[in-house]
Amino acid sequence: MTPLLRHHSIILLIMRRLRAPLILLISILAISVLGLTLAPGVDDEGRLHYLSFFHALYFMSYTATTIGFGEIPYAFSDQQRLWVTLCIYLSVIGWAYSIGTVFALLADRSLQLAIRTHRFLRAVKRLREPFYIVCGYGETGRLICSALDQLGYRAVVVECDEVKAGEIDLHSYRADVPTMCADARNPELLQFAGLTHPYCIGVIALTNDDSANLAIAIAARLLAPKIPALCRAETPETAANMASFGTRHIINPFEKFAEYLSLALHAPAAWHLLTWLTGLPGTTVERERDPPSGNWIVCGHGRFGRVLVQAMEQESAVSITIIDRESSDNPHHRWVQGDGTGAPALEQAGVREAAGIIAGTGNDVDNLSIAVTARELNPELFVILRQNHYANRSLFEAYDSDVDVVPSEIIAHECLAILTTPLLVPFLNEVKRRDEPWCAALLDRLTGRFGWQVPRVWSERISFMQAPALHRKLMHGATITLREILRAPSNRNDELACEVLYLHRDDDDHLLLPDPDTEIRAGDELLLVGRQEARREFDLTLSNEHALTYVLTGRDLPGGWLWEKFSRAPVASPAAHER
Repeated sequence: MTPLLRHHSIILLIMRRLRAPLILLISILAISVLGLTLAPGVDDEGRLHYLSFFHALYFMSYTATTIGFGEIPYAFSDQQRLWVTLCIYLSVIGWAYSIGTVFALLADRSLQLAIRTHRFLRAVKRLREPFYIVCGYGETGRLICSALDQLGYRAVVVECDEVKAGEIDLHSYRADVPTMCADARNPELLQFAGLTHPYCIGVIALTNDDSANLAIAIAARLLAPKIPALCRAETPETAANMASFGTRHIINPFEKFAEYLSLALHAPAAWHLLTWLTGLPGTTVERERDPPSGNWIVCGHGRFGRVLVQAMEQESAVSITIIDRESSDNPHHRWVQGDGTGAPALEQAGVREAAGIIAGTGNDVDNLSIAVTARELNPELFVILRQNHYANRSLFEAYDSDVDVVPSEIIAHECLAILTTPLLVPFLNEVKRRDEPWCAALLDRLTGRFGWQVPRVWSERISFMQAPALHRKLMHGATITLREILRAPSNRNDELACEVLYLHRDDDDHLLLPDPDTEIRAGDELLLVGRQEARREFDLTLSNEHALTYVLTGRDLPGGWLWEKFSRAPVASPAAHER
């Protein structure tokens, strides 16, 4: 791990590399000036004349810079012109050497790295809004940065691949994304990236190297224990190591999808609701058919296949047949040796009578071949297709599978759910405990109102910082219900296009889908779902006293301090009432 170049190393590096050329130029100039003062000349009257040091320096300065004003203050003698000729050739040699050194210095990778580091440090230091540190700008990192940009959050990226780091400038992000091409395992670099910055609100480790993610998790835990760190882990050993250091959020995309699949098999509505709420902003979720019970074929018994088999074993209505190139290592299920890309292995696994198939190998071409062949043999087959590389997106979109497993999207969904809306996690946990009719009714009601486009999910804490107007009224003893504040500040007769899904209170009196007549208390935190314009209007109601008064009472207050002062009714004195 190479140490980072400090920002002050730029000046030191430049001065060190240019030391010899500068000494040479200064020496040539000094010798030229000295010789010119010693060379004899004549004035207009033919008398002996010597140039002063000032005149000699002035002449050599404009001569060396090729300006060439002329000979001063009198025409030069042959001795002076001979010396000037010698000085010209010396200066050409000196400038050629210096310019060559400058070009070599500009192409030096150490200087370029020092300059980039300095710019990166300044960009991070100037941030004055909440931001996340994203370590790794691969497929997942690109999705995360794009989603954060749409949600209005800033991101600082650390990526060791120069090509990937250079791609950031090609994406049209609304705000600049400070980027550093370096190894994120270096804890000093994480500090430079803003780990201890007062506006840093999270660290996301998304590299494809578990050891790097583990190093980032440890650095975040020790250097900034209050900042949440969300780390990707491909193996259970790495996840256990991260957990031992107190990493709050560890995501294994294979285990997360296995959890989704298990949920989809016994509670499809809850699965659809989870997919809809945690989708990437700006996308539309299409409701697919529910995964059926019966015999399932799993093609590929690697890390992904093993996790899925373990999850599906918990479902009593599901039987499993495994197709893999290796010989059987799971005696509890039927095993067919092969790759599944051809009909014989699929026929032997009973594809014609199967309910579903999972093409889960590590090769995208093989997975597509398995899915196409299986659908030809059984058109009603429920197909789950694993996509390993996001670059093959167009191929997978061309094939009409029921579910595409994209690890980068799974991680992105989970990251956004955890970091941008922490209250969404306990709500989803509560949903998983509910029965299928309850989840189906909630899904139909929400999608019927907001459609299948991924909604805006956000949380609001009733505090002085986030909701000053509402908090002030509550602290003065006002009684306000959810129904009263979920009104449009432009027309209080219209309801906002949002709903409260979860109400979190500090006394553990949490409410799932609270009743509209529920009274709000100071300190409550609300989880809301709706459209983006509804959030803007709701934020205005919470923070602006005039908008809140209009929503609650219908009274439109004057818009300024002076008008408020004049609009207040004068208070009559008791003596005036007696008269």
